[in-house]
Amino acid sequence: MNEIIRKRKSVRKYDPTPLDAATMEAVRKEISKVKPLYPEIKFSIETTTKTKGILGVKAPHFLIFGSEDKPGSHENIGFIGQQLDLYFSANGMCACWLGASKPGEAMESDLPYVIALAFGKPEEPLHRELSSFKRKPLSAISEGNNPRLEAARLAPSGVNMQNWFFIADSGKIHCYLKKPNPLVGLMLGKMDNAPNRKGLVYVGTVA
Repeated sequence: MNEIIRKRKSVRKYDPTPLDAATMEAVRKEISKVKPLYPEIKFSIETTTKTKGILGVKAPHFLIFGSEDKPGSHENIGFIGQQLDLYFSANGMCACWLGASKPGEAMESDLPYVIALAFGKPEEPLHRELSSFKRKPLSAISEGNNPRLEAARLAPSGVNMQNWFFIADSGKIHCYLKKPNPLVGLMLGKMDNAPNRKGLVYVGTVA
């Protein structure tokens, strides 16, 4: 997985040809195997060929994520969706989070819509070199040492804000959110679940 994390990228140019039936069946099987961060929060994942939104991309397929509106629901969907994002990247497909898009047709689930993920075959290079990542240095987003911090540094975020902070201590990583400036916060909306007060807001701890 670390190998894929170090070369994965968000792809915005897609081959419009739909994926074949066998590939779509493999995708559905992978969806059935995802592991939630918070198992007690109900979620849904649907496939569709339509989304709408001013910042959308033209792709042959999309995943539509829904979730109960509970504390941790957005973190849960991000954790689940990134498993599928990495699956696509490891299997010759590509993906891109669409934070400003909405379903183009009615969802089957009655759970509130959260976010969409475009996927398909790329019409641009699928992967990138580690040196091409535009990310903050670890010193700007973390304290302490833990090999997992580099994977967190390379993870995608809304407009690459990386508005998080990690403190590694005794084999554990304490996770926090940082509040963006008001203009960026307004633009992101709920994409990054930004806190409404100054400083760091504790999210959870990873053992």
